[in-house]
Amino acid sequence: MLNSVIVVDDEASILTAVEQWLTLSGFSVQLHSRADACLAQLPEHFPGVVVSDVRMPGMDGLQLLEQLQARDADLPVILLTGHGDVPMAVQAMRKGAYDFLEKPFSPEDLLSSLRRALEKRQLVLENRSLHEQADLKARLESTLLGMSQGMQQLRRQVLELAALPVNVLIRGETGSGKEQVARCLHDFGPRANKPFVALNCAAIPEQLFEAELFGHESGAFTGAQGKRIGKLEYANGGTVFLDEIESMPLAQQAKLLRVLQEQKLERLGANQSITVDLRIIAATKPDLLEEARAGRFREDLAYRLNVAELHLAPLRERREDIPLLFQHFTRTAAERLARTPPLLSGAQLGSLFSHDWPGNVRELANAAERHALGLTAPQPLLVESGQALAAQTEAFEAQCLRAALTRHKGDIKAVLEELQLPRRTLNEKMQRHALQREDFLDRP
Repeated sequence: MLNSVIVVDDEASILTAVEQWLTLSGFSVQLHSRADACLAQLPEHFPGVVVSDVRMPGMDGLQLLEQLQARDADLPVILLTGHGDVPMAVQAMRKGAYDFLEKPFSPEDLLSSLRRALEKRQLVLENRSLHEQADLKARLESTLLGMSQGMQQLRRQVLELAALPVNVLIRGETGSGKEQVARCLHDFGPRANKPFVALNCAAIPEQLFEAELFGHESGAFTGAQGKRIGKLEYANGGTVFLDEIESMPLAQQAKLLRVLQEQKLERLGANQSITVDLRIIAATKPDLLEEARAGRFREDLAYRLNVAELHLAPLRERREDIPLLFQHFTRTAAERLARTPPLLSGAQLGSLFSHDWPGNVRELANAAERHALGLTAPQPLLVESGQALAAQTEAFEAQCLRAALTRHKGDIKAVLEELQLPRRTLNEKMQRHALQREDFLDRP
């Protein structure tokens, strides 16, 4: 149950008395003698109620009500009035005030009004949170595409980890989408409005690595003309994505570890430490602990980076996502090229399923762009890899079921009619392919 209350009144005696009553009743109380001070210190999405006198110097209670409603129309405001202000307070309630109490009022009346207002506030915030979560889920589903069980689990993990202030290590093959997942961890978390800095550790020459990460002062080394802000300092408050972290030179690993431990860094050629607030998301193909055992990576840094770990499945292990991804990339390429997206034949679809996709999603996107350009033959789109027929059939069946469930928004009766299946057979197939009707419902 919420228990936060802000009280605004220019009479010190009333503030003191109300604070004593509410504190003894278990409320968390903030006091302000002026309305503008309340507005200046009001947190966003304040989880409580504002109690305000009507007549105050400067901004009065009605003006404060108007300002509060402009920020959050659902924030309950209880007005305290003198006898002559009752008609004014009634008018204010018509404009959105939750309640008013005529002075002098009893502690019991104030507590009763507050408890009702806090119950309403809690329901509003819970409902708002549910809508925000639904919006986040929908946005993430349109960014990290795929309905396979692995992708559904990945999206759940990303939403959970995005809100947590922890470093994350992403494991996955080349082209599996590690940077896109890192970007989602940033965009769906509290650092979204701060910088996201991506750095490929394998692409930076070793002699330039330190200056790139930490920056330098003028004259720090030959050719260092002027001061330069490094990537870590530039990302202050935000997220640094270090791709192919296993390629970072050992000397720089030690310095990065110190930054993570102390949240401070020094530019090359400087003596002064700079405080930084960073979240590190690292990506790697090999196991960092195995790299550490081989002497190629610092074990202490590996543990510091791997507070949480995400595994991205290669595309060959989630073949049921291939048609959806291919259609998305084809449509995107066609729109960019001002072309009509070409249709995909059954033979071409079979070829998509049979290929092993060593380049993963990146390779699939390239194939889709070629398809949008009309550079593919009308027969098999790609070279087949000899995958077993049973595996191809299973993947195709899962895609057909998923497509029907998506089209009919989880309406089982409509799916049965379209696919001409008995109910028991559909249930068995959905269970085998880990398909849940709830995942396809049309939610607001």
